[in-house]
Amino acid sequence: MKGEGKPVCVTHHYSEFNDSGDYFADSFTDRYQVYLVNLKEAGNTSKAIHPHELSMFDAVYDLEAIREALGISVWTYAGHSTGGMIGLLYGIHFSSSLSSLIIVGSAARKYANSSPACIYHCEHPKFDYMQQLIETLKDPDLSPVERATISKKRTKLSLHTPEKYDEYFSLPITKKMSASRMNFFIREEMIFDVSRQLHNITTPTLIMGGVHDVQCPIAFSEEMKEAIPQSTFVRFNESNHYPFLEESRLFKEEIQKFMNKVVEMKI
Repeated sequence: MKGEGKPVCVTHHYSEFNDSGDYFADSFTDRYQVYLVNLKEAGNTSKAIHPHELSMFDAVYDLEAIREALGISVWTYAGHSTGGMIGLLYGIHFSSSLSSLIIVGSAARKYANSSPACIYHCEHPKFDYMQQLIETLKDPDLSPVERATISKKRTKLSLHTPEKYDEYFSLPITKKMSASRMNFFIREEMIFDVSRQLHNITTPTLIMGGVHDVQCPIAFSEEMKEAIPQSTFVRFNESNHYPFLEESRLFKEEIQKFMNKVVEMKI
């Protein structure tokens, strides 16, 4: 937990967070109370008894249980990348629990083999290199220095201006990858498609995407905008997959503009 104000929940499908925080979550802590959640088998959370407990759908049920345990009536959910995919499921099935929904650099359906513009598509020129880095990061015996070096190489592939990496990632934030969750996600992503259910999201929704996004190409954000009734779409022309770092000032301005609009809608 960090910050003060109205509650905002943030998570990611396979990241392992710790008390050093998270760059995406930190975008909200100056105005809101942020709950950064480690999902099952990430960090020090409980182990899954059944494989389906590692699914995105089960993640939504776990988030609902956390919200209820905290005594929060409604909160904003903000998700980046796979966190955004979880957010879409959250909105489809539990809009009544959300005061608003923020989806950044994400997709409503499988993206890896749907678009050659995606770095996870076998026709993308950097596909093999990205896969090599991901597989290496799954090794639990990597030293901290080795993990940091490989993570840096992987992240640079998703920056519009990779030479600014050290400027963007200057805080002492560290996190790992849950191999079990990543392995489950790889299979789940192949059949993931909630595009026909997006009309069921009834909470105000902000969709944000970088024009140069190689992980979730911006066409997927545009698709969500067309299907979600109360949605606002913001395009970041100088960003790849991390607009909250690459265009941080504009990102925060758009977040606040949207949140102010949500408040006005409910008055």
